Amino acid sequence: MSSSFFQRYLLPGFVFQSIIIAGGYGTGRELVEFFLKHSPIGGLLGMIFVATVTVSIVGAVSFEFARAFRTYDYRSFFIQLLGKAWFLYEIGYLIAIMLITAVIGAAAGTILDETFDIPYAVGVGGMMLVIGFLVFRGSNTIEHVLAAWSFLLYATYFVFLIWSIVRFGSDIVAAFTTHAAEPGWALSGFKYGVLQVSLLPAVLFTIRHIKTRREAVTAGLLTGIIAMVPALCFYLIVSGHYPEIVERPVPVNFLLEALGSRTFQFIFQVVLFGTLIETGTGLIHAFNERIAGVLSSAGRSMPPLARPAIAIALIVVGGLLARFGIVALIGRGYGTVSWGFMLIYVVPMLTIGLRQLLRAKA
Repeated sequence: MSSSFFQRYLLPGFVFQSIIIAGGYGTGRELVEFFLKHSPIGGLLGMIFVATVTVSIVGAVSFEFARAFRTYDYRSFFIQLLGKAWFLYEIGYLIAIMLITAVIGAAAGTILDETFDIPYAVGVGGMMLVIGFLVFRGSNTIEHVLAAWSFLLYATYFVFLIWSIVRFGSDIVAAFTTHAAEPGWALSGFKYGVLQVSLLPAVLFTIRHIKTRREAVTAGLLTGIIAMVPALCFYLIVSGHYPEIVERPVPVNFLLEALGSRTFQFIFQVVLFGTLIETGTGLIHAFNERIAGVLSSAGRSMPPLARPAIAIALIVVGGLLARFGIVALIGRGYGTVSWGFMLIYVVPMLTIGLRQLLRAKA
């Protein structure tokens, strides 16, 4: 596979997957809240036919919009889309950053404490340093690191899935055949999809590699699939322990303990901790790119040390919010944020955005 093909068709999807995983399904709690609560089969329907389709469609339109109007940071993207109301996304994005970094902080603290007996502050401090280094290095380094870690993540999740099928295959089959779909799976799938696509503008810096409408639309459609395949693997594993796992604040820890391999538990948690860093890096880098774009338009450049300083400040705020607990943050915060992004991004993108694209083509 040539590097050009990868950059044009696959890179946006892998970077997007890297950004959403920690807040989207890294701990398993998100899958429980949005999908498994509607029974294993109900959640599966919502994941495949609603959430994945939502991400792919909005991704295809958004990537073509960014390519056509050369809007490679979310500020210029929403100025083009919403005009004077562009700041509404800015508000929503900052809320999302703080909420997701809070989830990351809570997850990191729980994982390190339960698995390695490492104090919470040590884990958060280490995460700050790595994220600060990556955002200091800039877009090229972030692209390479996020894409490479995504491949490692895929491999780890597939091993996790195969191992769980071997150990708990009959339980997984029973979960899908003995429980009927509970009402609400379609709405939950849509809310989950909207929550994930709200972060699509964070990967606009990868669209610079795309040159044609066909490439943009294809990359967008593939983004939904690339992002949701690991989620599907994880969901199958989680479903095998339904319904008792619904009450677990961090289901991944319960699942790894059930396998009984301390070695794999260690490897998986290291990979998962890396995904927390990926998500924080991607979100904060997009915010830094927005600030750099404003300074550039004014004929100024962003001081290099400002990037890691902003990263650390946002992580500290998220760490303070983490005190509310991961269950409350995901169960209440995510649902509210989803509706906000539907109104300020998804609906305008599929109406105003499409109309602008059609006019541009004409």
